[in-house]
Amino acid sequence: MPSSRRAGGITKRCECRGADGKLLGTKCPQLKKKSHGAIALRQELPLDANGKRRPFRRTGYATVTDAQTDLSRLQAILDLPGDDPEDQRRVGDLLADVMKNRAPIPAAAEVSRRLGVGIPLDGKMTVGAWLDKWMAGKKTRSTTNNSYRSHIKVHLRPRIGHLRLDRLSVDHCQEMFDAIADESDVIRAENAARREQVARCKWGRPGAPPASERARLAAEREKLAAMPPFRRTNTPATRHAIRRTLRAALNKAISSRLITFNPACHVELGSSARPKGLLWTAERVARWRETGEIPSRVMVWTPEQVGAFLDEAEGHRLYIGYHLIAYHGLRRGEGVGSAWEDVHLDVRQPYIDVLKEIVVDGWTPIETAPKTDSSMDSVKIDRGTVRALREHRVRQQAERGAWNAQARKRRAKGEDVADWVDTGKILTGEDGSWLHPDVLSKEFRRLRQRADLPPINLRDLRHSAAGLVKAGGGDLHDAKVKLRHSTIVLTSDTYMAMFQEYEDELTEKSAAAVPRARQGGADAPAPGAVPPPGPAASQPASADGIGFTVEDSTDNGPTAA
Repeated sequence: MPSSRRAGGITKRCECRGADGKLLGTKCPQLKKKSHGAIALRQELPLDANGKRRPFRRTGYATVTDAQTDLSRLQAILDLPGDDPEDQRRVGDLLADVMKNRAPIPAAAEVSRRLGVGIPLDGKMTVGAWLDKWMAGKKTRSTTNNSYRSHIKVHLRPRIGHLRLDRLSVDHCQEMFDAIADESDVIRAENAARREQVARCKWGRPGAPPASERARLAAEREKLAAMPPFRRTNTPATRHAIRRTLRAALNKAISSRLITFNPACHVELGSSARPKGLLWTAERVARWRETGEIPSRVMVWTPEQVGAFLDEAEGHRLYIGYHLIAYHGLRRGEGVGSAWEDVHLDVRQPYIDVLKEIVVDGWTPIETAPKTDSSMDSVKIDRGTVRALREHRVRQQAERGAWNAQARKRRAKGEDVADWVDTGKILTGEDGSWLHPDVLSKEFRRLRQRADLPPINLRDLRHSAAGLVKAGGGDLHDAKVKLRHSTIVLTSDTYMAMFQEYEDELTEKSAAAVPRARQGGADAPAPGAVPPPGPAASQPASADGIGFTVEDSTDNGPTAA
Protein backbone atom coordinates (compact mmCIF):
# COMPACT_ATOMS: atom_id res chain seq x y z
CA MET A 1 0.00 0.00 0.00
CA PRO A 2 1.42 3.45 -0.88
CA SER A 3 2.67 5.52 2.01
CA SER A 4 0.10 8.19 1.12
CA ARG A 5 -2.72 5.82 2.23
CA ARG A 6 -3.35 6.06 5.98
CA ALA A 7 -5.90 4.71 8.46
CA GLY A 8 -9.56 5.30 7.76
CA GLY A 9 -12.94 3.80 8.50
CA ILE A 10 -16.66 4.25 9.11
CA THR A 11 -18.09 4.93 12.55
CA LYS A 12 -21.35 5.93 14.19
CA ARG A 13 -21.42 8.94 16.44
CA CYS A 14 -23.89 11.13 18.27
CA GLU A 15 -23.92 14.42 20.10
CA CYS A 16 -24.91 12.99 23.52
CA ARG A 17 -22.99 14.35 26.50
CA GLY A 18 -22.36 13.01 29.98
CA ALA A 19 -22.94 14.66 33.37
CA ASP A 20 -19.60 16.45 33.00
CA GLY A 21 -20.71 18.01 29.69
CA LYS A 22 -18.31 16.03 27.56
CA LEU A 23 -19.29 14.08 24.45
CA LEU A 24 -19.87 10.41 25.19
CA GLY A 25 -18.75 9.31 21.76
CA THR A 26 -18.66 5.53 21.40
CA LYS A 27 -19.59 5.12 25.08
CA CYS A 28 -23.14 6.34 24.47
CA PRO A 29 -25.47 3.43 25.38
CA GLN A 30 -27.99 4.54 22.72
CA LEU A 31 -25.65 3.98 19.76
CA LYS A 32 -26.83 0.39 19.45
CA LYS A 33 -30.17 1.69 18.25
CA LYS A 34 -30.44 2.16 14.45
CA SER A 35 -32.31 5.42 14.84
CA HIS A 36 -29.75 6.98 17.17
CA GLY A 37 -26.67 8.86 16.04
CA ALA A 38 -25.24 9.48 12.54
CA ILE A 39 -22.97 7.48 10.30
CA ALA A 40 -19.61 9.16 9.74
CA LEU A 41 -16.37 8.44 7.90
CA ARG A 42 -12.85 9.31 8.90
CA GLN A 43 -9.74 9.12 6.76
CA GLU A 44 -6.21 10.27 7.58
CA LEU A 45 -4.77 12.62 4.93
CA PRO A 46 -1.09 13.27 4.13
CA LEU A 47 0.58 15.71 6.50
CA ASP A 48 0.27 19.41 5.68
CA ALA A 49 3.16 21.73 4.80
CA ASN A 50 3.95 22.15 8.53
CA GLY A 51 4.02 18.40 9.19
CA LYS A 52 0.71 18.36 11.10
CA ARG A 53 -1.97 15.67 10.89
CA ARG A 54 -5.27 16.51 9.20
CA PRO A 55 -7.99 13.84 9.21
CA PHE A 56 -10.86 14.01 6.74
CA ARG A 57 -14.22 13.76 8.55
CA ARG A 58 -17.73 13.78 7.15
CA THR A 59 -21.04 12.86 8.83
CA GLY A 60 -24.70 12.79 7.90
CA TYR A 61 -24.79 9.65 5.77
CA ALA A 62 -28.13 7.86 5.58
CA THR A 63 -26.59 4.41 5.19
CA VAL A 64 -23.28 2.70 5.70
CA THR A 65 -23.19 1.99 1.95
CA ASP A 66 -23.17 5.72 1.14
CA ALA A 67 -20.35 6.31 3.60
CA GLN A 68 -18.40 3.39 2.21
CA THR A 69 -18.76 4.78 -1.35
CA ASP A 70 -17.23 8.11 -0.32
CA LEU A 71 -14.50 6.39 1.67
CA SER A 72 -13.57 4.31 -1.38
CA ARG A 73 -13.37 7.51 -3.48
CA LEU A 74 -11.10 9.12 -0.90
CA GLN A 75 -8.79 6.14 -0.78
CA ALA A 76 -8.63 5.91 -4.60
CA ILE A 77 -7.54 9.57 -4.73
CA LEU A 78 -4.97 9.03 -1.99
CA ASP A 79 -3.44 6.18 -3.99
CA LEU A 80 -2.74 8.44 -7.00
CA PRO A 81 0.42 10.30 -5.85
CA GLY A 82 2.35 7.15 -5.01
CA ASP A 83 5.42 8.04 -2.93
CA ASP A 84 5.89 11.57 -4.34
CA PRO A 85 5.80 13.89 -1.27
CA GLU A 86 4.85 16.98 -3.30
CA ASP A 87 1.94 15.26 -5.03
CA GLN A 88 0.84 13.78 -1.70
CA ARG A 89 0.72 17.26 -0.20
CA ARG A 90 -1.26 18.59 -3.18
CA VAL A 91 -3.80 15.77 -2.88
CA GLY A 92 -4.05 16.37 0.86
CA ASP A 93 -4.66 20.09 0.28
CA LEU A 94 -7.39 19.27 -2.23
CA LEU A 95 -9.23 16.90 0.11
CA ALA A 96 -8.85 19.23 3.09
CA ASP A 97 -10.48 21.96 1.03
CA VAL A 98 -13.28 19.56 -0.01
CA MET A 99 -13.95 18.77 3.67
CA LYS A 100 -13.92 22.43 4.70
CA ASN A 101 -16.39 23.52 2.00
CA ARG A 102 -18.58 20.40 2.21
CA ALA A 103 -17.93 19.98 -1.53
CA PRO A 104 -18.56 16.72 -3.38
CA ILE A 105 -15.59 14.36 -3.46
CA PRO A 106 -14.12 14.59 -6.99
CA ALA A 107 -13.66 11.60 -9.27
CA ALA A 108 -10.25 9.96 -9.10
CA ALA A 109 -9.87 10.12 -12.89
CA GLU A 110 -10.29 13.92 -12.88
CA VAL A 111 -7.77 14.34 -10.07
CA SER A 112 -5.34 12.03 -11.88
CA ARG A 113 -5.57 14.13 -15.05
CA ARG A 114 -4.93 17.38 -13.22
CA LEU A 115 -2.12 15.77 -11.24
CA GLY A 116 -0.43 14.64 -14.43
CA VAL A 117 -0.71 18.06 -16.13
CA GLY A 118 0.67 19.76 -13.05
CA ILE A 119 -2.14 22.27 -12.54
CA PRO A 120 -4.05 23.11 -9.33
CA LEU A 121 -6.19 20.16 -8.33
CA ASP A 122 -9.06 22.34 -7.15
CA GLY A 123 -9.75 23.63 -10.67
CA LYS A 124 -9.09 27.26 -9.68
CA MET A 125 -6.22 27.88 -12.10
CA THR A 126 -6.19 31.43 -13.44
CA VAL A 127 -5.62 32.44 -17.03
CA GLY A 128 -2.28 34.01 -16.04
CA ALA A 129 -1.08 30.83 -14.33
CA TRP A 130 -2.04 28.74 -17.36
CA LEU A 131 -0.28 31.13 -19.76
CA ASP A 132 2.90 30.74 -17.69
CA LYS A 133 2.62 26.96 -17.77
CA TRP A 134 1.86 26.99 -21.50
CA MET A 135 4.91 29.14 -22.25
CA ALA A 136 7.14 26.89 -20.12
CA GLY A 137 6.36 23.99 -22.45
CA LYS A 138 6.61 25.79 -25.79
CA LYS A 139 9.07 24.23 -28.24
CA THR A 140 8.88 26.92 -30.96
CA ARG A 141 11.92 28.98 -31.79
CA SER A 142 12.98 31.76 -29.45
CA THR A 143 11.89 34.68 -31.65
CA THR A 144 8.35 33.28 -31.80
CA ASN A 145 8.36 32.69 -28.05
CA ASN A 146 9.47 36.28 -27.47
CA SER A 147 6.43 37.46 -29.41
CA TYR A 148 4.18 35.25 -27.26
CA ARG A 149 5.77 36.56 -24.07
CA SER A 150 5.31 40.16 -25.19
CA HIS A 151 1.61 39.61 -25.85
CA ILE A 152 1.19 37.92 -22.46
CA LYS A 153 3.14 40.55 -20.52
CA VAL A 154 1.72 43.68 -22.14
CA HIS A 155 -1.87 42.69 -22.91
CA LEU A 156 -3.17 39.32 -21.68
CA ARG A 157 -1.92 39.11 -18.10
CA PRO A 158 -2.85 42.68 -17.05
CA ARG A 159 -6.38 42.38 -18.48
CA ILE A 160 -7.55 38.77 -18.02
CA GLY A 161 -4.76 37.05 -16.07
CA HIS A 162 -6.72 37.18 -12.80
CA LEU A 163 -9.76 35.36 -14.20
CA ARG A 164 -10.32 31.65 -13.62
CA LEU A 165 -9.41 29.66 -16.68
CA ASP A 166 -12.59 27.58 -16.66
CA ARG A 167 -14.74 30.72 -16.37
CA LEU A 168 -13.17 32.76 -19.18
CA SER A 169 -15.94 33.81 -21.56
CA VAL A 170 -16.31 35.43 -24.97
CA ASP A 171 -17.47 38.61 -23.25
CA HIS A 172 -14.26 38.76 -21.21
CA CYS A 173 -12.15 38.43 -24.37
CA GLN A 174 -14.26 40.90 -26.35
CA GLU A 175 -13.99 43.51 -23.61
CA MET A 176 -10.23 43.04 -23.53
CA PHE A 177 -9.78 43.57 -27.28
CA ASP A 178 -12.14 46.55 -27.29
CA ALA A 179 -10.09 48.10 -24.48
CA ILE A 180 -6.85 47.46 -26.41
CA ALA A 181 -8.30 49.21 -29.47
CA ASP A 182 -9.58 52.15 -27.40
CA GLU A 183 -6.23 52.54 -25.68
CA SER A 184 -4.50 52.58 -29.06
CA ASP A 185 -6.78 55.40 -30.22
CA VAL A 186 -5.91 57.39 -27.10
CA ILE A 187 -2.17 56.82 -27.62
CA ARG A 188 -2.47 57.84 -31.26
CA ALA A 189 -4.17 61.10 -30.28
CA GLU A 190 -1.59 61.79 -27.56
CA ASN A 191 1.25 61.16 -30.01
CA ALA A 192 -0.31 63.58 -32.52
CA ALA A 193 -0.71 66.25 -29.82
CA ARG A 194 2.91 65.77 -28.76
CA ARG A 195 4.14 66.16 -32.35
CA GLU A 196 2.25 69.44 -32.64
CA GLN A 197 3.73 70.61 -29.35
CA VAL A 198 7.23 69.64 -30.50
CA ALA A 199 6.73 71.83 -33.58
CA ARG A 200 5.67 74.76 -31.37
CA CYS A 201 8.85 74.37 -29.33
CA LYS A 202 11.09 75.03 -32.33
CA TRP A 203 12.13 78.49 -33.50
CA GLY A 204 12.35 77.38 -37.12
CA ARG A 205 14.28 80.42 -38.37
CA PRO A 206 17.97 81.15 -38.87
CA GLY A 207 19.78 82.57 -35.90
CA ALA A 208 18.89 82.71 -32.23
CA PRO A 209 15.32 83.69 -31.29
CA PRO A 210 14.75 87.15 -29.78
CA ALA A 211 14.13 87.61 -26.08
CA SER A 212 10.34 87.69 -26.46
CA GLU A 213 10.37 84.43 -28.38
CA ARG A 214 12.75 82.76 -25.94
CA ALA A 215 10.20 83.20 -23.16
CA ARG A 216 7.44 81.75 -25.34
CA LEU A 217 9.60 78.81 -26.38
CA ALA A 218 10.49 78.10 -22.75
CA ALA A 219 6.80 78.02 -21.85
CA GLU A 220 6.08 75.68 -24.76
CA ARG A 221 8.87 73.35 -23.63
CA GLU A 222 7.36 73.21 -20.15
CA LYS A 223 4.06 72.15 -21.68
CA LEU A 224 5.90 69.50 -23.70
CA ALA A 225 7.59 68.11 -20.58
CA ALA A 226 4.19 67.68 -18.93
CA MET A 227 2.76 65.69 -21.85
CA PRO A 228 2.86 61.88 -22.07
CA PRO A 229 5.87 60.55 -24.00
CA PHE A 230 5.59 59.04 -27.45
CA ARG A 231 4.26 55.48 -27.27
CA ARG A 232 3.79 52.73 -29.78
CA THR A 233 0.27 52.06 -30.97
CA ASN A 234 -1.13 48.71 -32.05
CA THR A 235 -2.82 48.03 -35.36
CA PRO A 236 -5.61 45.57 -36.23
CA ALA A 237 -2.88 43.17 -37.35
CA THR A 238 -1.33 43.36 -33.87
CA ARG A 239 -4.66 42.59 -32.23
CA HIS A 240 -5.13 39.58 -34.48
CA ALA A 241 -1.65 38.39 -33.45
CA ILE A 242 -2.61 38.77 -29.77
CA ARG A 243 -5.72 36.71 -30.38
CA ARG A 244 -3.68 34.00 -32.11
CA THR A 245 -1.50 33.79 -29.00
CA LEU A 246 -4.51 33.50 -26.68
CA ARG A 247 -6.25 31.05 -28.99
CA ALA A 248 -3.20 28.78 -29.13
CA ALA A 249 -2.90 28.77 -25.33
CA LEU A 250 -6.58 27.95 -24.86
CA ASN A 251 -6.45 25.21 -27.50
CA LYS A 252 -3.70 23.60 -25.45
CA ALA A 253 -5.92 23.88 -22.38
CA ILE A 254 -8.68 22.09 -24.30
CA SER A 255 -6.33 19.29 -25.35
CA SER A 256 -5.32 18.98 -21.69
CA ARG A 257 -9.03 18.69 -20.83
CA LEU A 258 -8.97 21.74 -18.56
CA ILE A 259 -11.70 23.52 -20.53
CA THR A 260 -14.09 22.50 -23.27
CA PHE A 261 -14.59 25.81 -25.12
CA ASN A 262 -12.20 28.36 -26.65
CA PRO A 263 -13.74 31.85 -26.29
CA ALA A 264 -10.90 33.49 -28.27
CA CYS A 265 -12.22 31.86 -31.45
CA HIS A 266 -15.46 33.84 -31.23
CA VAL A 267 -14.14 37.36 -30.66
CA GLU A 268 -15.05 39.88 -33.35
CA LEU A 269 -12.10 41.96 -34.49
CA GLY A 270 -11.73 44.43 -37.31
CA SER A 271 -10.29 43.40 -40.62
CA SER A 272 -6.54 42.90 -40.77
CA ALA A 273 -6.15 42.50 -44.51
CA ARG A 274 -2.58 42.20 -45.68
CA PRO A 275 -1.34 45.57 -46.99
CA LYS A 276 -1.24 45.72 -50.76
CA GLY A 277 2.02 46.28 -52.55
CA LEU A 278 1.96 49.41 -54.74
CA LEU A 279 4.52 50.65 -57.22
CA TRP A 280 6.29 53.95 -56.78
CA THR A 281 4.96 55.40 -60.00
CA ALA A 282 6.02 58.85 -61.19
CA GLU A 283 2.74 60.34 -59.96
CA ARG A 284 3.13 58.83 -56.50
CA VAL A 285 6.74 59.93 -56.26
CA ALA A 286 5.73 63.51 -57.16
CA ARG A 287 2.97 63.47 -54.57
CA TRP A 288 5.35 62.10 -51.93
CA ARG A 289 7.93 64.79 -52.64
CA GLU A 290 5.20 67.42 -52.29
CA THR A 291 3.41 66.17 -49.16
CA GLY A 292 5.54 63.40 -47.65
CA GLU A 293 2.58 60.99 -47.81
CA ILE A 294 3.26 57.30 -48.49
CA PRO A 295 0.31 55.59 -50.26
CA SER A 296 0.68 52.13 -48.68
CA ARG A 297 2.54 50.31 -45.94
CA VAL A 298 4.10 48.16 -48.67
CA MET A 299 5.69 50.20 -51.44
CA VAL A 300 7.74 48.65 -54.24
CA TRP A 301 10.32 50.25 -56.46
CA THR A 302 10.03 50.00 -60.21
CA PRO A 303 12.87 48.18 -62.04
CA GLU A 304 14.36 51.56 -62.93
CA GLN A 305 14.39 52.62 -59.26
CA VAL A 306 15.89 49.28 -58.21
CA GLY A 307 18.62 49.80 -60.80
CA ALA A 308 19.29 53.31 -59.51
CA PHE A 309 19.69 52.01 -55.97
CA LEU A 310 21.98 49.16 -56.97
CA ASP A 311 24.09 51.58 -59.00
CA GLU A 312 24.44 53.69 -55.86
CA ALA A 313 25.23 50.66 -53.69
CA GLU A 314 27.74 49.11 -56.09
CA GLY A 315 31.17 49.20 -54.54
CA HIS A 316 29.78 49.06 -51.00
CA ARG A 317 31.10 46.08 -49.02
CA LEU A 318 27.51 44.88 -48.44
CA TYR A 319 26.38 45.32 -52.06
CA ILE A 320 25.95 41.59 -52.68
CA GLY A 321 23.35 41.41 -49.90
CA TYR A 322 21.18 44.04 -51.56
CA HIS A 323 21.72 42.37 -54.93
CA LEU A 324 20.48 39.00 -53.67
CA ILE A 325 17.45 40.55 -51.95
CA ALA A 326 16.43 42.68 -54.95
CA TYR A 327 17.00 40.10 -57.69
CA HIS A 328 16.19 36.85 -55.92
CA GLY A 329 13.93 37.73 -53.01
CA LEU A 330 16.08 36.58 -50.09
CA ARG A 331 14.87 37.77 -46.71
CA ARG A 332 17.18 39.89 -44.59
CA GLY A 333 18.03 37.04 -42.22
CA GLU A 334 18.57 34.64 -45.13
CA GLY A 335 20.94 37.05 -46.85
CA VAL A 336 22.97 37.56 -43.67
CA GLY A 337 22.86 33.84 -42.82
CA SER A 338 23.82 32.40 -46.22
CA ALA A 339 27.17 30.59 -46.30
CA TRP A 340 29.64 30.07 -49.12
CA GLU A 341 29.31 26.31 -48.79
CA ASP A 342 25.67 26.64 -49.89
CA VAL A 343 26.53 28.62 -53.03
CA HIS A 344 26.91 26.54 -56.20
CA LEU A 345 28.37 28.59 -59.04
CA ASP A 346 30.15 25.98 -61.19
CA VAL A 347 27.09 24.07 -62.34
CA ARG A 348 24.94 24.40 -65.45
CA GLN A 349 22.23 26.29 -63.52
CA PRO A 350 23.87 28.10 -60.57
CA TYR A 351 21.86 28.22 -57.36
CA ILE A 352 21.98 29.02 -53.64
CA ASP A 353 20.62 26.68 -50.97
CA VAL A 354 18.71 28.67 -48.34
CA LEU A 355 19.32 26.54 -45.25
CA LYS A 356 20.08 29.01 -42.45
CA GLU A 357 19.18 32.51 -41.41
CA ILE A 358 20.43 34.92 -38.78
CA VAL A 359 17.65 36.70 -36.90
CA VAL A 360 17.58 39.01 -33.91
CA ASP A 361 16.47 37.65 -30.53
CA GLY A 362 15.93 40.85 -28.59
CA TRP A 363 19.12 42.42 -29.91
CA THR A 364 21.30 39.33 -30.03
CA PRO A 365 21.77 37.71 -33.47
CA ILE A 366 21.09 33.98 -33.48
CA GLU A 367 21.34 31.40 -36.25
CA THR A 368 18.31 29.27 -36.95
CA ALA A 369 16.62 27.35 -39.73
CA PRO A 370 14.08 29.21 -41.89
CA LYS A 371 10.69 29.42 -40.23
CA THR A 372 8.75 27.39 -42.81
CA ASP A 373 9.56 24.37 -44.94
CA SER A 374 8.81 26.28 -48.13
CA SER A 375 11.43 28.90 -47.21
CA MET A 376 14.12 26.21 -47.00
CA ASP A 377 14.71 25.74 -50.73
CA SER A 378 17.14 26.36 -53.58
CA VAL A 379 17.16 29.72 -55.35
CA LYS A 380 18.33 29.77 -58.96
CA ILE A 381 20.57 32.69 -59.82
CA ASP A 382 21.51 34.40 -63.09
CA ARG A 383 24.91 34.98 -64.63
CA GLY A 384 25.05 38.57 -63.39
CA THR A 385 24.58 37.36 -59.81
CA VAL A 386 27.27 34.72 -60.32
CA ARG A 387 29.66 37.44 -61.43
CA ALA A 388 28.72 39.65 -58.47
CA LEU A 389 29.28 36.76 -56.04
CA ARG A 390 32.71 36.02 -57.47
CA GLU A 391 33.69 39.68 -57.20
CA HIS A 392 32.44 39.79 -53.60
CA ARG A 393 34.48 36.69 -52.78
CA VAL A 394 37.64 38.39 -54.04
CA ARG A 395 36.80 41.54 -52.09
CA GLN A 396 36.20 39.51 -48.91
CA GLN A 397 39.55 37.75 -49.23
CA ALA A 398 41.24 41.14 -49.61
CA GLU A 399 39.45 42.37 -46.46
CA ARG A 400 40.65 39.29 -44.63
CA GLY A 401 44.27 39.91 -45.58
CA ALA A 402 44.07 43.58 -44.65
CA TRP A 403 42.46 42.80 -41.29
CA ASN A 404 45.06 40.18 -40.38
CA ALA A 405 47.91 42.51 -41.33
CA GLN A 406 46.45 45.27 -39.17
CA ALA A 407 45.83 42.81 -36.32
CA ARG A 408 49.50 41.75 -36.34
CA LYS A 409 50.61 45.38 -36.08
CA ARG A 410 48.25 46.06 -33.20
CA ARG A 411 49.31 42.90 -31.36
CA ALA A 412 52.90 44.03 -31.73
CA LYS A 413 51.91 47.15 -29.81
CA GLY A 414 50.45 45.03 -27.03
CA GLU A 415 46.79 45.22 -28.01
CA ASP A 416 44.58 42.13 -27.77
CA VAL A 417 43.27 41.81 -31.33
CA ALA A 418 42.21 38.50 -32.92
CA ASP A 419 42.72 37.50 -36.53
CA TRP A 420 39.87 37.53 -39.04
CA VAL A 421 37.17 35.05 -37.97
CA ASP A 422 36.27 32.54 -40.67
CA THR A 423 32.52 32.07 -40.14
CA GLY A 424 31.99 30.94 -43.72
CA LYS A 425 29.26 33.55 -44.29
CA ILE A 426 28.85 35.55 -47.48
CA LEU A 427 28.13 38.73 -45.54
CA THR A 428 30.31 39.36 -42.51
CA GLY A 429 31.56 42.08 -40.26
CA GLU A 430 34.91 43.62 -41.04
CA ASP A 431 36.54 41.09 -38.69
CA GLY A 432 34.77 38.14 -40.35
CA SER A 433 32.21 37.67 -37.56
CA TRP A 434 28.47 37.43 -38.13
CA LEU A 435 26.96 40.58 -39.57
CA HIS A 436 24.23 41.97 -37.35
CA PRO A 437 21.05 42.11 -39.48
CA ASP A 438 20.33 45.67 -38.37
CA VAL A 439 23.60 46.83 -39.94
CA LEU A 440 22.26 45.76 -43.34
CA SER A 441 19.07 47.75 -42.70
CA LYS A 442 20.86 50.90 -41.53
CA GLU A 443 23.20 50.90 -44.52
CA PHE A 444 20.21 50.38 -46.80
CA ARG A 445 18.49 53.50 -45.43
CA ARG A 446 21.65 55.54 -45.84
CA LEU A 447 22.19 54.41 -49.44
CA ARG A 448 18.52 54.99 -50.29
CA GLN A 449 18.68 58.57 -49.04
CA ARG A 450 21.92 59.17 -50.90
CA ALA A 451 20.31 57.94 -54.12
CA ASP A 452 17.32 60.29 -53.53
CA LEU A 453 14.80 57.51 -54.03
CA PRO A 454 11.27 57.27 -52.54
CA PRO A 455 11.20 55.49 -49.17
CA ILE A 456 10.91 51.75 -48.76
CA ASN A 457 12.39 49.50 -46.09
CA LEU A 458 14.70 46.58 -46.66
CA ARG A 459 11.82 44.11 -46.52
CA ASP A 460 10.14 45.99 -49.39
CA LEU A 461 13.29 45.53 -51.48
CA ARG A 462 12.47 41.81 -51.40
CA HIS A 463 9.10 42.68 -52.94
CA SER A 464 10.98 44.14 -55.89
CA ALA A 465 11.93 40.59 -56.84
CA ALA A 466 8.22 39.90 -57.43
CA GLY A 467 8.05 43.00 -59.62
CA LEU A 468 11.01 41.80 -61.65
CA VAL A 469 9.27 38.45 -62.13
CA LYS A 470 6.25 40.25 -63.58
CA ALA A 471 8.36 42.62 -65.66
CA GLY A 472 10.10 39.57 -67.08
CA GLY A 473 6.78 38.05 -68.19
CA GLY A 474 6.07 35.80 -65.18
CA ASP A 475 2.80 35.39 -63.31
CA LEU A 476 1.72 35.01 -59.68
CA HIS A 477 2.78 31.37 -59.56
CA ASP A 478 6.27 32.29 -60.78
CA ALA A 479 6.45 34.96 -58.07
CA LYS A 480 5.33 32.41 -55.45
CA VAL A 481 8.14 30.07 -56.49
CA LYS A 482 10.70 32.87 -56.59
CA LEU A 483 9.79 34.18 -53.14
CA ARG A 484 9.26 30.67 -51.68
CA HIS A 485 5.82 31.41 -50.28
CA SER A 486 3.93 28.52 -48.70
CA THR A 487 0.70 29.28 -50.60
CA ILE A 488 -0.20 31.34 -53.64
CA VAL A 489 -2.85 33.08 -51.50
CA LEU A 490 -0.08 34.92 -49.64
CA THR A 491 1.48 35.98 -52.95
CA SER A 492 -1.86 37.09 -54.38
CA ASP A 493 -2.88 39.08 -51.28
CA THR A 494 0.39 41.00 -51.31
CA TYR A 495 1.17 41.51 -54.99
CA MET A 496 -2.10 41.40 -56.95
CA ALA A 497 -2.52 45.19 -56.96
CA MET A 498 1.09 45.65 -58.02
CA PHE A 499 0.76 43.04 -60.77
CA GLN A 500 -2.35 44.81 -62.08
CA GLU A 501 -0.37 48.03 -62.32
CA TYR A 502 2.26 46.18 -64.29
CA GLU A 503 -0.53 44.83 -66.50
CA ASP A 504 -1.63 48.38 -67.25
CA GLU A 505 1.91 49.31 -68.22
CA LEU A 506 2.39 46.15 -70.27
CA THR A 507 -0.89 46.80 -72.08
CA GLU A 508 0.42 50.13 -73.30
CA LYS A 509 3.79 48.63 -74.24
CA SER A 510 2.13 45.76 -76.08
CA ALA A 511 0.02 48.18 -78.11
CA ALA A 512 3.09 50.32 -78.85
CA ALA A 513 4.97 47.25 -80.14
CA VAL A 514 2.87 47.30 -83.34
CA PRO A 515 4.43 49.83 -85.82
CA ARG A 516 1.89 52.33 -87.08
CA ALA A 517 2.46 55.14 -89.57
CA ARG A 518 -0.58 57.07 -88.29
CA GLN A 519 -1.04 57.42 -84.56
CA GLY A 520 -4.33 58.11 -82.78
CA GLY A 521 -5.35 61.77 -82.95
CA ALA A 522 -3.86 62.35 -86.44
CA ASP A 523 -5.99 63.71 -89.27
CA ALA A 524 -8.47 61.24 -90.69
CA PRO A 525 -7.72 59.93 -94.19
CA ALA A 526 -9.48 61.38 -97.20
CA PRO A 527 -12.59 59.47 -98.29
CA GLY A 528 -10.95 58.32 -101.50
CA ALA A 529 -8.01 56.89 -99.62
CA VAL A 530 -10.11 54.21 -97.95
CA PRO A 531 -9.86 51.04 -100.07
CA PRO A 532 -13.01 49.24 -101.15
CA PRO A 533 -13.82 45.96 -99.45
CA GLY A 534 -12.66 42.73 -100.96
CA PRO A 535 -9.68 40.40 -100.90
CA ALA A 536 -7.79 42.32 -103.59
CA ALA A 537 -7.79 45.46 -101.54
CA SER A 538 -7.35 44.02 -98.05
CA GLN A 539 -4.21 46.12 -97.47
CA PRO A 540 -3.91 49.84 -98.31
CA ALA A 541 -0.81 50.97 -100.20
CA SER A 542 2.01 52.35 -98.17
CA ALA A 543 2.15 55.49 -100.26
CA ASP A 544 -1.08 56.84 -98.81
CA GLY A 545 0.45 56.82 -95.32
CA ILE A 546 -2.24 54.66 -93.69
CA GLY A 547 -1.10 51.07 -93.82
CA PHE A 548 2.19 49.26 -93.95
CA THR A 549 4.12 47.18 -96.47
CA VAL A 550 5.23 43.60 -96.25
CA GLU A 551 8.76 44.99 -95.90
CA ASP A 552 7.71 46.48 -92.58
CA SER A 553 6.71 43.11 -91.12
CA THR A 554 8.76 40.43 -92.89
CA ASP A 555 12.26 39.74 -94.16
CA ASN A 556 11.15 38.70 -97.64
CA GLY A 557 11.89 41.96 -99.46
CA PRO A 558 10.04 45.20 -100.23
CA THR A 559 7.06 43.67 -101.96
CA ALA A 560 3.98 45.88 -101.69
CA ALA A 561 0.82 44.35 -100.28
